[in-house]
Amino acid sequence: MLIGADTGVATAQKVLNRLRERVASERLREPAAVQAALREELVAILGASEPLGRLWRNGDAEPPPRPAIILVVGVNGTGKTTTIAKLAHAYRADGGRVVLAAADTFRAAGIDQVRLWGEQVGAEVIAHRPGADPGAVVFDALAAAQSRGADAVIIDTAGRLHTKTNLMEELRKIRRIIQRHDPAGPHEVLLVLDATTGQNALAQAQAFSEAVEVTAICLTKLDGTSKGGIVFAICDQLGLPVRFVGTGERAEDLSPFSPEDFVAALFA
Repeated sequence: MLIGADTGVATAQKVLNRLRERVASERLREPAAVQAALREELVAILGASEPLGRLWRNGDAEPPPRPAIILVVGVNGTGKTTTIAKLAHAYRADGGRVVLAAADTFRAAGIDQVRLWGEQVGAEVIAHRPGADPGAVVFDALAAAQSRGADAVIIDTAGRLHTKTNLMEELRKIRRIIQRHDPAGPHEVLLVLDATTGQNALAQAQAFSEAVEVTAICLTKLDGTSKGGIVFAICDQLGLPVRFVGTGERAEDLSPFSPEDFVAALFA
């Protein structure tokens, strides 16, 4: 079951070794008791990662930075721009003011997509012409957010293969621009992963973490798959917490990640 859900061999073996220890030490004999122990081990892996960013900390009494700067990254086709719109919608639903930075300047359609979503969710969009310097878009968006008292700046970036060195270097440049504006920024770096990707998602997470220090994962397209188990390996081997799951195309289809619910779905 674990391998079939794309958990990964190393992490699956680790879970099974721990389960064998529990079966022996706790003298578990009933199948239901063994399955309950397995669920607990899986939930523990997903819940073990410490918060890495400054925004999405459970029970954190410290007020968030203002504006909160969220850099969103990922490969092509993961649902990155839609996830950005969902995040903006969540901020707006709480009464926050949001600026979206359309820093995917490689695709005119990408800029248009951010503009359309901005209109739909009520977020201001900062965009330049297609082919413009993405760093300049980010610089202008940060300045606009500061001057207009925005609560959050959410930065879209071009989808890129994690193996393309020049494109990953561009992400590093964007991060440096953010840090010139706020040395503590970005306050979250959200990597959007497609739940259907499988083992390649671990390589993506590692490469993006090395480039821009990913702080959280959003797992998308869970409405179309019973897998997504690669997040166990990502949490276990990289220590990256999963913060959100996307389950549809509407602005409302973004939920906080629940390890218990995720594990229960694997057994359904």
